[in-house]
Amino acid sequence: MTASAAAAAVLPCWSCKGPVASRALFCSVCGAVQGPGAIDHFSRLGLVPTFDLDLDLLQRQYFGFQRRLHPDRFASKSAKERVLSQGQATALNEAYETLKDPLKRAACLLKMLGREVDLTACGTISDRELLMEQMEKREALAEADTPDAVSDLAAEAEGDVIACGCHISAAFNAGDLDEAAHLTIRLKYLAKLAEECRAKKVRLGRK
Repeated sequence: MTASAAAAAVLPCWSCKGPVASRALFCSVCGAVQGPGAIDHFSRLGLVPTFDLDLDLLQRQYFGFQRRLHPDRFASKSAKERVLSQGQATALNEAYETLKDPLKRAACLLKMLGREVDLTACGTISDRELLMEQMEKREALAEADTPDAVSDLAAEAEGDVIACGCHISAAFNAGDLDEAAHLTIRLKYLAKLAEECRAKKVRLGRK
C-alpha cells in the first residue's frame, strides 16, 4: 500500500466498529480516541508532502493535535484509551521532529517517493568529490586554533547547509530524485561539520 493509500484508508473503530479514517485521532461516531495509523509523517499532521514545508504551519498543526491529546483529557478514561492517546502523541512527536529538520524531511520524502537514503550509515564516502570536500573542510577545522577562526568556519558551514537545502528543494521541484538523494547525503555531512564547528567554538571560548 502506498503512503497516500494508507492515509486515505478507512478502518473500523476499536470501540463502536464505525468507520474511521486512518489519520483520525478520534472516531467521528462514538468519539473514542484511536491508535496511530500506519501513515506517513506528512499525512499524520495533515500536511501536503513537500520539501518546501511551511514551518509555521507545521508547528500550528502539531500543537493543535497535541492539545487534543493532553493527558488531562484522558484522566477519567479507560486504560486502553490512555494507552492509545499516548501512542498518538508519540507518533505526532516523531512526525514533528522529522519534518522540522531539513535533513530528516528530505530523507522522509525520498523514502515516500521510492528513493530511500540511509542517514545512519557511517562508512567510507563513496562520492570522491564529496569526500575531498569533507576532508578539506575538516582539515581546516582541525587547524583552526582561535575562536575567530572557528567562527569563520562555522559561518561558512552554516551557509553551505542553507545553500544545500535550496539545491535539494530545486531537485525535488524538478523531479530529479537522484540529485535530491545525492544532495541529501551531502547535507548530512555539512550539517555534521556545522555541529562540530559550533562545538569547537564553545570549547575554545572556555579556555
